[in-house]
Amino acid sequence: MLSAWPKLNRSIAAWADRRGRAVVSFVDFRLEPLIPLWIGTVVLIAFGKILPASMPARSLTDVATMLLPFLLVALSPIVGYRVALGCFPFNPLASQPSFRLCRLGSWRRVDPLTARANPAFGPHGFMASLLAGLLLNVPFRTAEFLAAVPAIGTSAPAWAQVIMNAMVLDVIVMNFFYIVCFVMALRAAPLFPRMLLFVWVADIMMQLSIAQAVASAPDLPSSIGPAVKDLLLGNIQKVLISATLWLPYLILSDRINITFRARIRA
Repeated sequence: MLSAWPKLNRSIAAWADRRGRAVVSFVDFRLEPLIPLWIGTVVLIAFGKILPASMPARSLTDVATMLLPFLLVALSPIVGYRVALGCFPFNPLASQPSFRLCRLGSWRRVDPLTARANPAFGPHGFMASLLAGLLLNVPFRTAEFLAAVPAIGTSAPAWAQVIMNAMVLDVIVMNFFYIVCFVMALRAAPLFPRMLLFVWVADIMMQLSIAQAVASAPDLPSSIGPAVKDLLLGNIQKVLISATLWLPYLILSDRINITFRARIRA
């Protein structure tokens, strides 16, 4: 009975590697055709929020003003995707950072070509789940924004405009950075682990900044503050859970170390 476990583990690992490669290949080559669908869906939902708005648009200028935040939200991950593709092309000889932050464990440096020849190199296996999480964070975060934030115009109360601007900025910035992290992982950019750590910290700081902005908004209704607080706390909790789950993997995984740090266990 026990002798069957090694074979079962190898079978599971091989299956996970095949599935990971299939997912990465699908995303790498079929993400581009989804861009028009993504923009169209967000804009369609935005119009669905603009038409029944409590303060309806009275002119095309009002419609454009109310639509602009949603359009920027739709475009931010696309801009991030394009920028990251240009900044992080496939480079088999990508240089490593001169200063190593992660020093846990006993590792031996290898040259870039040797690293790429290693079977563990690349965003496959369990690492494909990390990439999927980074990518899915964009539509999930956008869906939360679309569900929580109404369409408002220039005649809306000051507190509503403060919340709208803060929420729009949060989704734009974080969708941009999460998709950049996704492309960096996909392209095996050596700075990916540091970038992901930076994005996690930035995400938490963004939620705290929004809380401060909302708290200082003039004439804020008493029912709005707790709702925004729950939303921001939920975002912070999700970041902390992600960091808790993935930091040990980013530090100790053989695949992460060979892919992004060009080193193997000594």
